[in-house]
Amino acid sequence: QVQLVESGGGLVQPGGSLRLSCAASGIIFRADVMGWYRQAPGKQRELVGTITTGGSTNYADSVKGRFTISRDNAKNTVYLQMNSLKPEDTAVYYCNVAHPLLTSRNYWGQGTQVTVSS
Repeated sequence: QVQLVESGGGLVQPGGSLRLSCAASGIIFRADVMGWYRQAPGKQRELVGTITTGGSTNYADSVKGRFTISRDNAKNTVYLQMNSLKPEDTAVYYCNVAHPLLTSRNYWGQGTQVTVSS
């Protein structure tokens, strides 16, 4: 079992920055992919980006060049650095750990609110 705890959300003005953290407890497999998703009111949850143990990243087109995912494997922690934030980035951000082959191995954090507003 894996438990995920996110932190770092809040209110920020357009153009500002925030850094989210997600600490995982339990056993993280080398093949586990860690990532961030978000869900805005009235919309489906969508991918923000993912990162493998080796550091390979994948981003949604809407955040490319503005958001950066990083991972500290020793601490089982994943980060999301968000720059040049826009009002449309407002959402609840969720941390995820998933195994690419074991479909039952898919864990979610409780979510952290990010609000971009002047």
